[in-house]
Amino acid sequence: MKVLVIGGDGYCGWATALYLSDHGYEVGILDNLVRRHWDQQLCVETLTPIAPIQQRLRKWHELTGKTIDLFIGDINNYDFLIRSLRQFQPEAIVHFGEQRSAPFSMIDREHAVMTQTNNVVGNLNLLFAMKEEFPETHLVKLGTMGEYGTPNIDIEEGYIEINHNGRKDTLPYPKQPGSFYHLSKVHDSHNIHFACKIWGLRATDLNQGVVYGVYTEQTKRDELLINRLDYDGVFGTALNRFCIQAAIGHPLTVYGKGGQTRGFLDIRDTVRCIEIAINNPANAGEFRVFNQFTEMFSISDLAVMVAKAGKHLGLSVEINHLDNPRVELEEHYFNAKNTKLKDLGLEPHNLEESLLDSLINVAQKYKGRVDESQILPKVSWRRN
Repeated sequence: MKVLVIGGDGYCGWATALYLSDHGYEVGILDNLVRRHWDQQLCVETLTPIAPIQQRLRKWHELTGKTIDLFIGDINNYDFLIRSLRQFQPEAIVHFGEQRSAPFSMIDREHAVMTQTNNVVGNLNLLFAMKEEFPETHLVKLGTMGEYGTPNIDIEEGYIEINHNGRKDTLPYPKQPGSFYHLSKVHDSHNIHFACKIWGLRATDLNQGVVYGVYTEQTKRDELLINRLDYDGVFGTALNRFCIQAAIGHPLTVYGKGGQTRGFLDIRDTVRCIEIAINNPANAGEFRVFNQFTEMFSISDLAVMVAKAGKHLGLSVEINHLDNPRVELEEHYFNAKNTKLKDLGLEPHNLEESLLDSLINVAQKYKGRVDESQILPKVSWRRN
């Protein structure tokens, strides 16, 4: 199968592109490389040194004999997008190509507008390109569990059955996004749902939890293939951030009480979920939603687990509770369903101490690259 990975130079996209190529798919990467530019703007670097995309792909070809096509450009440019699709002729499109940080979207007006313009317009361009010339291509779109928020009822997978005034219907699950980034993902979901309904497109929305880990079977084969690992207050996610903080002796940065509960999954499960989705495509006209996570933890739970793993490695790990820069419930009900991918064959990697040891060891290897001035949160959701 020919699979185009939009955003294939990023954290999830790079691991997915290599995984699919390794498993016999004909893969193309389309990326505007702006994620690297944002690091420069923020004056921060990923913990792991990331080679230029062309060098990464040459090393992959050298090791495996497999070629991954590369299209450098922006899907907000429709002419570039349609030319690339015509050249590659994808049977499935995996869309990771969006600004993915909630704090980044909350920095100021400029970053909020850029996030929504980049994400929503790029996704709309893709939908129109599919409608015009690739109506049978299956879109696998990365959403986020953050679309749902933290409702006081169970979170279903995309849809909920409603009984109201004696009538019944199955409707999209209500959305309560917590940032301008999460709002952009909600807009994407609505636009894709609408396009499937009116044009008969086929799409799978993967509402992904927080991803952790750095290595997959493919990215650990050579230093030039290593994935990025962010630790800063803008792009660093909770578990990755905690492991890096533990490795350098910085107190773990728990926001508020730490009772915020979220869905989490290993990067190895992310790539497998993508494969499951493309091998089991949605029907024509179907907008299908999978909740893509494997376990649920509170932020405090994660901090305690990292502290325990650090202790076993001879580290002294402290946990600090900071004033929460976000506007969110810190103690809440959270019970989300995640059965559909498991029913299709996902065998999850559960979070174990061995994985935490591995993450902390990677962080210790590259700890000389850490800029401690970038660790604490600098972006506030509140009006100053």
